[in-house]
Amino acid sequence: MRGGFARPVATLPYALPLLLLLMLSGCSLFRTAAPPPEPEAPIAASEPEAPASEPEAASAPEMASAPDEAAEAKPSPKKPRPAPIRRRRPAPPPPVTASAPPAPAPAPLVTTRTFERGTYRTLLDAEVQKTDGKVVGRAVDLVAGPGGKPAEVVVNLQGFMGVGDRKATFPWNVVRVNPQPKTPAITLALAAGQQPLPDRAKSGSNSAQPGPGEPSPTRLPMLDATVERTNGAKVGRVVDVLLDAGADPLAVVLDVSGTLEKRHMIAADWSALHFVAKNNELTAQLDMSDQQVDASPEYENDQPVRAVAPAAPRPPAPPAVASTTSAAPAPAASARGDK
Repeated sequence: MRGGFARPVATLPYALPLLLLLMLSGCSLFRTAAPPPEPEAPIAASEPEAPASEPEAASAPEMASAPDEAAEAKPSPKKPRPAPIRRRRPAPPPPVTASAPPAPAPAPLVTTRTFERGTYRTLLDAEVQKTDGKVVGRAVDLVAGPGGKPAEVVVNLQGFMGVGDRKATFPWNVVRVNPQPKTPAITLALAAGQQPLPDRAKSGSNSAQPGPGEPSPTRLPMLDATVERTNGAKVGRVVDVLLDAGADPLAVVLDVSGTLEKRHMIAADWSALHFVAKNNELTAQLDMSDQQVDASPEYENDQPVRAVAPAAPRPPAPPAVASTTSAAPAPAASARGDK
């Protein structure tokens, strides 16, 4: 029959012996032989034995594979970041220490009083007139009495064509001063028939009356008079006197220049002068040192006048009071002493 299963080679009578043979050979096939013993590795004489305390590097083989793994998982390159700008912090200010109070400003050497033009007139060479407006001469001097009070005015009476000029002295109570410029500065308010004071007595006379330009214990001609300090040192020479509208002296103009120096003039306040009798003569004194004279402003004819006077000395400063911080440790020290 075609197309069916193949026909077995062995028939049933031979099948049983084959099965037994296969069973016997199968027992020997399934038995596993024991492996031969491995030979021991020879120990090198020069290789030292590892100490028992030496740690084993168990992770070394694993570390070798780290670069490979890192190479496989290599991240994308990052953009470079700009370096941060580090700003320096400003240095802290130094601690504020308690400083001493500032020193007071030095005291001024002189004090000044200003006179504007049009408020005073100069005495020397000032025109002198009578009440009727007639000019009779020019003033040449002022005579001061005790205490510096004006006593007389000396006038150079003019003659005809300069001939017959003479000096005459009039009492100060008849003097009137006009402060306006370009006008006669002094007017003599003489009473009817009033005459000048008598001149110095003629030679050989027994009269002790001094002349207009001669000092005495009670009178001092101011022009060309020497102003001194109390110790006798010279301050300067009087070259003019300033008068106000009330005919009161305001200041004297002093020439304080030395013999070889440029001419230097200052205006000294009349109230700063002291009039004392010395060597049987009335003298004017001014307590101004050389430093104060040098610090005085210059006198100029066409500028406002700044009359100077010595500045009063400044009172001494009170002693400094001890601070509470410095006085605090005192009680603690006493307490330790009591123990």
